[in-house]
Amino acid sequence: MPDLLLDPNLVFIKLGGSLITDKDRAETPDVATLTNLLREIALIREENPGLKVLLGHGSGSFGHHVARQAGTRKGVFSVKDWQGYQAVWLSARRLNQIVVEACHQSGLPVLSFPPSASVLTKNHAIQTWELAPITSALLNGLIPLVYGDVVTDLSIGGTILSTEDLFFHLALALRPSRILLAGEEEAVYADYPQNKQPLNFISRDEEPGAYLQGSASLDVTGGMLSKVRLMQSLCMELPGLSSVIFSGRNPKNLARIMAGESVGTTIA
Repeated sequence: MPDLLLDPNLVFIKLGGSLITDKDRAETPDVATLTNLLREIALIREENPGLKVLLGHGSGSFGHHVARQAGTRKGVFSVKDWQGYQAVWLSARRLNQIVVEACHQSGLPVLSFPPSASVLTKNHAIQTWELAPITSALLNGLIPLVYGDVVTDLSIGGTILSTEDLFFHLALALRPSRILLAGEEEAVYADYPQNKQPLNFISRDEEPGAYLQGSASLDVTGGMLSKVRLMQSLCMELPGLSSVIFSGRNPKNLARIMAGESVGTTIA
């Protein structure tokens, strides 16, 4: 069976930037929500000793405001562009340090792997990323932590990769069985932005563009439509993989999903 190629004990979990920050106010963390989610992950790990977790987080109000002003996603060419690139890096780094400290306080043994230090892209596509340190962390009971960040690009100088971009590359190499994307919304909606028609399931081969748009808040890396399409592509590449988009406002949703309950929108 194709899904036997996946690691049943490996799960990727993303804490969305809009969830752990006030995305419409520059550099404003939501420490309470972040802490609640991390404590829930700690409990899940205690109850599932064989579980391996790779954790990611978005930039929210720490990266997107600066990135939009600098235009970094589109490329880095001039002295001014590079100054903007550094400003985006610094802002994303500030949030990452907040997450690292919150993980420590919650008993989660994370090691942060900043993409800016190790990822090389060409026209936004990852060309090289030495994954041995991440693999070693997983094998030895630690939690690798990645996040949306600036990276060097061979064609356009530099750009920004979202956490989903990073997950895509990592999943092809590490083959998790599940990717859980915690955000603000309860699910993906067929009638965004009215949000009255949640979708329980999206097939990996259907076209979501007719009813999905970008993001209600500022998001320089594409918003909901981009997330759904990227997860669909990944599910096509890795038969047996499932991804769940759900609300992290109720941290118990994580445990419910891990227990096999239907929560949010499943893509498979």
